Amino acid sequence: QVQLVESGGGLVQTGGSLNVSCAAVARTFFYYGMAWFRQSPGQEREFVASIDRSGITADYVDSVKGRFTISTDNVKNTVHLQMNSLRPEDTAVYYCAADTFYGSGNVRSEYEYQYWGQGTQVTVSS
Repeated sequence: QVQLVESGGGLVQTGGSLNVSCAAVARTFFYYGMAWFRQSPGQEREFVASIDRSGITADYVDSVKGRFTISTDNVKNTVHLQMNSLRPEDTAVYYCAADTFYGSGNVRSEYEYQYWGQGTQVTVSS
């Protein structure tokens, strides 16, 4: 069983920065990719960013490109999302997800991921 524990959310003003982290807790943990999704009230959960185990291949939704950076630390089984130039529309609960069984390879689909964190709130004030 794998538990994903997120941390680092909070309140920040427009233009500010936050770093959210996700640590995988398990006796053994191997993953093909990890990702961040977010969900705002009344909205569907949307893909934000993903990264493969090598840390080389990353993907971002267009709205965060150039502002957010996803990175991974395989020694600590942790994935980070550095968020810069935050906007009010980035306000959401951010969830990390782990793909431990390579499926379709569609990293933007939530169905690709078997484990999810509990979510961490990010609020950007205008």
